Amino acid sequence: MSELKSNPEIRPATEADLAAVTAIYEQAVRFGTATFELIPPDLAEMTRRYRALADGGFPYLVAVLDGRVAGYAYAGPYRPRPAYRFTVENSVYLDPAVHRRGIGLRLMERLIADCEAAGFRQMIAVIGDSANAGSIGLHRRCGFQMIGTHPSVGLKFGRWLDTVMMQRALGEGAATVPAD
Repeated sequence: MSELKSNPEIRPATEADLAAVTAIYEQAVRFGTATFELIPPDLAEMTRRYRALADGGFPYLVAVLDGRVAGYAYAGPYRPRPAYRFTVENSVYLDPAVHRRGIGLRLMERLIADCEAAGFRQMIAVIGDSANAGSIGLHRRCGFQMIGTHPSVGLKFGRWLDTVMMQRALGEGAATVPAD
């Protein structure tokens, strides 16, 4: 476990949190390369996405620090085909004002635990921009291993960007076959 520089409350997200989540994601879309979206989705679209994950039984968490949402993380389907039903893809985003304070680590640790409790067996991280050392380091710290890099697959801010693939077993991972 990390030495925490902040002590946020990590809890399941509610629809009341989505305005703050939308604002955090808007910053990531407009100024960052962690996401390859080019136009920030509005609150209605973020609410639709949240509901789809919640209705599917996927964890969606927020970190609350000093009474405000400072970050969020969720897991969703890795791919739609049924054979992938035990594999999730994770996402984690923070308000830029709270980077490097241990909040992303806290979110990821809870997300991993919640996914294990839900019976998922593998977690995939698709990290935008191979220069995103913070996200790569966070995932390594959480037990992810480097799987590979897709070079120059996204074009944002006038430059080609890679995606980095990382993976972590959840629970028993592939050691056993889960009951359906």
